[in-house]
Amino acid sequence: MYKRILAPIDGSNTSNLALDEAIRLAHTQNAELRLVHVLDEAMLNGDVEGFMNITALHDALHQAGEHILKKGRELAAQKGITVETALLETFGARIASVIVEEAKRWPADLIVVGTHGRRGFDRFFMGSVAEGVARIAPMPILLVRGH
Repeated sequence: MYKRILAPIDGSNTSNLALDEAIRLAHTQNAELRLVHVLDEAMLNGDVEGFMNITALHDALHQAGEHILKKGRELAAQKGITVETALLETFGARIASVIVEEAKRWPADLIVVGTHGRRGFDRFFMGSVAEGVARIAPMPILLVRGH
């Protein structure tokens, strides 16, 4: 049914649950799997001049993203799944928009994304990448709830 599955990962427990589900689906559906990690440049904005080296911070975030993707690739390989990976940057866009645009560009049949299931003020304050993806994606979304 699904031949191209995209899974955004961020290294969190919830993301890892979604990754496990994406790997399982890719195996049972004999589907291609693409893992993406989005670097959020919003973390680098603001008046931090003199407090930190922005280039070093960007490099550290990039390195951490590559590490997350490598761990995802290794986990998939343990299950016999070969994956493609992509490290994406927001360039001022919302993370959910970057994920959906990548899913359209690739093109994915399904996006598997973890959700923390926050409600009320926590959801309002923290926002929800998963909710944003579900709201704007033209393809099916599988939300995997964290514990």
